[in-house]
Amino acid sequence: MSIYTEQEARAILDKVIALSKADECTATLSGGINGNVRFALNNVSTAGVVEDTQLAVQVAFGKRVGVATVNAFDDASLERVVRRAEDLARLAPENPEFMPAVQKQTYKPSPTFSESTAAITPEFRAKVAAESIGPCKQDGLVAAGFLEDGQNFTAFANSNGNFGYQRGTGFDYTCTVRTADGRGSGWVGRNLKDAADFDTGQDIRTAIRKAAASVDAKALEPGKYTVILEPAAAAGLISFMMNFFDARSADEGRSFLSKKGGGNKLGELVYDPRVNIHADPWNPEAPVMPWDGDGLPRERMAIIENGKIANLDYSRYWAQKQGKRAVGSPGNLLMAGGDKSTAELVRGTQKGILVTRTWYIRMVDPQTVLLTGLTRDGTFYIENGEIKHPVKNFRFNESPVIMLNNIDELGKPVRVAGDESSYVMMIPPMRLRDFTFTSLSDAV
Repeated sequence: MSIYTEQEARAILDKVIALSKADECTATLSGGINGNVRFALNNVSTAGVVEDTQLAVQVAFGKRVGVATVNAFDDASLERVVRRAEDLARLAPENPEFMPAVQKQTYKPSPTFSESTAAITPEFRAKVAAESIGPCKQDGLVAAGFLEDGQNFTAFANSNGNFGYQRGTGFDYTCTVRTADGRGSGWVGRNLKDAADFDTGQDIRTAIRKAAASVDAKALEPGKYTVILEPAAAAGLISFMMNFFDARSADEGRSFLSKKGGGNKLGELVYDPRVNIHADPWNPEAPVMPWDGDGLPRERMAIIENGKIANLDYSRYWAQKQGKRAVGSPGNLLMAGGDKSTAELVRGTQKGILVTRTWYIRMVDPQTVLLTGLTRDGTFYIENGEIKHPVKNFRFNESPVIMLNNIDELGKPVRVAGDESSYVMMIPPMRLRDFTFTSLSDAV
């Protein structure tokens, strides 16, 4: 069994807590059923379903911590995993930043479970693959893609009487379409809560158009350009930046949010006043679990408000040290925007470059969040509100902090998955001034 009911999960966790002789014990039971189909060269290459359930037990003697895991749940196995965790804890050095298990909490359930996604069958996955491949073969193009879906549950309990249980689902689809000679490429990605909202035909037509249109790309001189970043392209940079909202890094001078002379930039204007990003575990389009990895309840909170830093992420240890209230770390990032689509932003652009996707993003300078990466899978030159021709891909060197100070216009947010993080994100397409391209790339 991979999906346990709340009652079944609680029975196992209660046994574990009762077995422990340590000063404290936290047990987490999680499992899922994940299906997938992968296709390449217009043929399905792999497909399958993976089921797994695992129990993790963490105990502490004073500030000495031990963790052990098991995937068998009979009484003898539960006894063994608890004793193994206790043996490891006795051998471990003291952790000077140890924080005890959280006290009993109240969690407000969030809508992370979708019946339509949980009901996906192998036939559904085969149909998605067929509907992706068929139009490409018909047009002499080559498709490669991946659909992954799943349902899961998480339950945890500790010796302080805290308990949480929730089910969730996930749906993620990507497809790259190439011309037969490899000179043109288009890409589409879809991260959804509800599989019922997925339209393979609409997405694959977008990738087909971009693949066919990106042949015979012309080289432009590197430099600063007005760009339109599609949501997936912007998400890669923004999710990278959000990893630097840790309060401790800022307070210790290791972040772009550190102030000269000490302290952080909480409350200061750092971005264009149109930049608003918040977290909300109960958002109906991008819900996440109502607790973080430490079991702290998440809250709806502003992260960037009218360009100002509204909240930083405090670990329990650092919050205690700084006299702050610790809350659950955000699980989603919801960026406000306007109501225009990417196509409408293009129509309002005199001269610029449309970027479908950013890829292979790496850090250059953490103090400024200067990133480098490549465009790919459809990069086009815009003139007088129309896409004139494809352009060779670029390497960029750009900081999302600077990028979000050069906003010309924001479009309508859509749900995307952040490339460099586990965040669920709602990100708008955006037209930006002076985006820095440093060299050309041979990637398609």
